[in-house]
Amino acid sequence: MYGAPPVLQTKIFTRMPEQLYRTHEYSEWVEHRGAGDLHSFLEGPAFDRDGNLFCVDLAHSRVFKISPAGEWSVFADYDGEPNGLKIHKDGRIFVADHRHGLLSFDPDTAKMTVVLDRPHREGFKGLNDLTFASNGDLFFTDQGQSALEDPSGRIYRLRASGELDLLFKGLEGPNGLVLNREENILYVAVTRTNRIVSIPLKPDYKGISKAGIFIQLSGSPTGPDGMALDEDGNLVIVHAGFGTVWVFSRLGEPLYRIKSCAGMRTTNVAHGGPDRRTLFITEAEEAAILQAEMPVPGRLMYGLS
Repeated sequence: MYGAPPVLQTKIFTRMPEQLYRTHEYSEWVEHRGAGDLHSFLEGPAFDRDGNLFCVDLAHSRVFKISPAGEWSVFADYDGEPNGLKIHKDGRIFVADHRHGLLSFDPDTAKMTVVLDRPHREGFKGLNDLTFASNGDLFFTDQGQSALEDPSGRIYRLRASGELDLLFKGLEGPNGLVLNREENILYVAVTRTNRIVSIPLKPDYKGISKAGIFIQLSGSPTGPDGMALDEDGNLVIVHAGFGTVWVFSRLGEPLYRIKSCAGMRTTNVAHGGPDRRTLFITEAEEAAILQAEMPVPGRLMYGLS
């Protein structure tokens, strides 16, 4: 076992204005969780080329656009359950929606398009998160209600050419995911077993080879959620319900613990700022975006390449 890593502190970049709260409005997602009234539940941060931060409100089915100055606006408001969000190189905003499948939004008009909702003539269990490869391939998790008692979560790859691959099935709550620097290993957070799995990708779309457990976490009433990668290949892992983001080396050694200065419901992360050395963290309990200065810049995302 490793000793406790150094702690990096956070500060609040911006909070959701209270006039955007929907505390007393009905939400099927909130009712299913039995969580009482929720003003929002922030997830899925990603930056566009102009430095705007997009994120979703899973509880009340909204997509927010936050300016570099921290000013909030509602980009899209629709009937769904948006969770993960990533931006395509062409500017389109892709959303993994638990109810509707894979969606895209026009960055100028916010027009919504269903990209994929019935793979192989059957519905998804409920999409959770997504990530792009540098060639435009899109990897996403199909979590649904999978857990230890129902290990039925799946991982898909939608090739840039339009072909869909089922890469993995039988997981207990697949959630956030990210590729390594060489893009030959896919890391996936498996929430209900509190671990990160590594899935080697064979070249030329020939499947996967010898997937295994890369990091076994402990603690947290929830488990790992969103992830990111930095330029050194270090893995950034949000530990939901623990008020923590961990940074592990490419060998799986703990390097830093980033502690929330607000609530405990840290959910997802994105590197931003002019040199990508600032880590932005969605915190759902207090509807806040946190930030932490990082020693290594984040990996350039597909949408900014």
